[in-house]
Amino acid sequence: MSSALSSHGKLYDGDLRSPLVSREANPKKITMDEMLEKYCGDFGLWQVRHLVLTCLAWLLEGILTMVMIFADREPAWHYLTSHAGTTSRCSSEPGSWEWSGGNGSSTMSEFGLICGDKFKVGLVQSIFFAGCMIGAGVFGHLSDTKFGRKGSLAIICMLNAIFSILTAFSSDYWTYVLFRFLSGFSTGGTGLCAFVLSTEPVGQSWRGVAGMSTLYLYSTGIVVVSIIAYFIQPWRSLYIASSIPSLIFVIFVLPFLHESPRWYLVQGKVDEAMKIMQKIAVSNGKQNIPYDVVLALDCEVSKDDIPNSQFNTQKASILDVIRSPVTRIRLFVAVATNFFCSIVYYGLSLNAVNLGTNLYLNVALNSVSEMPAYLLTSLVLDRIGRKPLAIGTMWFSAIFCLVGSFLKSTDETWKIVRMVCGLLGIFGISGTFNLLLVYGMELFPTVVRNAALGCSKQAVLLGAILAPIIVVLGGGVPFAVFGACGIIGGFLVMYLPETLNKPLYDTMDGLQEAEAKPGLVALD
Repeated sequence: MSSALSSHGKLYDGDLRSPLVSREANPKKITMDEMLEKYCGDFGLWQVRHLVLTCLAWLLEGILTMVMIFADREPAWHYLTSHAGTTSRCSSEPGSWEWSGGNGSSTMSEFGLICGDKFKVGLVQSIFFAGCMIGAGVFGHLSDTKFGRKGSLAIICMLNAIFSILTAFSSDYWTYVLFRFLSGFSTGGTGLCAFVLSTEPVGQSWRGVAGMSTLYLYSTGIVVVSIIAYFIQPWRSLYIASSIPSLIFVIFVLPFLHESPRWYLVQGKVDEAMKIMQKIAVSNGKQNIPYDVVLALDCEVSKDDIPNSQFNTQKASILDVIRSPVTRIRLFVAVATNFFCSIVYYGLSLNAVNLGTNLYLNVALNSVSEMPAYLLTSLVLDRIGRKPLAIGTMWFSAIFCLVGSFLKSTDETWKIVRMVCGLLGIFGISGTFNLLLVYGMELFPTVVRNAALGCSKQAVLLGAILAPIIVVLGGGVPFAVFGACGIIGGFLVMYLPETLNKPLYDTMDGLQEAEAKPGLVALD
């Protein structure tokens, strides 16, 4: 798409024939939020389409993360001869028993991860999340700087498919560990980049609802992998099958996605940002953006003049977030809250193996219970605010986790009741998990948003690393730990500011200026 400068000094888009950047004196400079509200539409057809397509990446993360529950499961087994009085395979003679589905039914059976080596199941799962933690930081930085949101997501999804296929050809346990680490490295940035890319073009009044809808696809991914695993149980075939959705996304979805106009703006690429804003306006049935209106960073809106060249690139890093007294406490509290929330969420998900119920059904029910949580929290998000809702959902989950810790696991009735407590715990913490994404996005400006969310995602994955270790303890201990984490997390949220009806700032200067003037709500 070419651009040309008219004889009147206005920059036009070669196809849309609409002015992008006025070179006339004293143009009206407005922020991204204001342009969406006045000229493009906060949440029209363009944003809905972009949101749905982008959030399909969340489905990939759900599949690639939870596939390990089934690949690393303990298959059924039976004795070949009578063993009266013997209750454990570990005390049985070698060759006296066999796996019912053959050695290739899971990694546990093929690599002999039983008895003294059973800890290796939790180890490989923790290493996967360690890879996720590193990948979240790396891709969070790259998506803010060099590659952008869409470019980073493209690289991530291609790596997801490659590493998942390579995992299926692991020759031994430690090769399997290596490929699971690499899979985690790519998977860790998937949802993060997809979330920011899908929500940044949404206006202020709809941003919360749009953000809260992103994780529906993550839960759907868990349901999908449960169904796939039920029909494709050999672990190698399961990993190959789980790579196919990533390939489909790269080939058939990515070409239809646009880069975030906010990222273009903070990179100084105002022409590219304006082209996308014009497409949004046209798709949403709005009139062309006036020629005398120009996009500007929030810190530039108050300036009296605008340079004739493109806007200066705004660069910042996570160090700037830590240096700033405004964002420092936000980052530390957000990181800690996400850490405790993650222990509860991933812990309850992985704890399905300890409940003594049908594994495939339990995992599917856990994911289904998340969906009404997303709906209810999105309905009240803009009514009661981010802060009280985050506290309430964390404590709701904590209560049922604590109840579950006191229930016996031997009686069939109590097994069902404990499973229900787990489902209600997942229901509450899922609402928190989704909300923290929206909350975190609004706490930090565009120039460092993915880097800050990357730190939060790393904290999430640190909690995920610890979750398998807690689950191995068995009995009522995991539920008790999850309950304590939920209570602590709720208290931490009290130290965060409310972001309801606040602008989405682009620069550190814009945010700090607004915080210095508490009465400032809009950037007119």
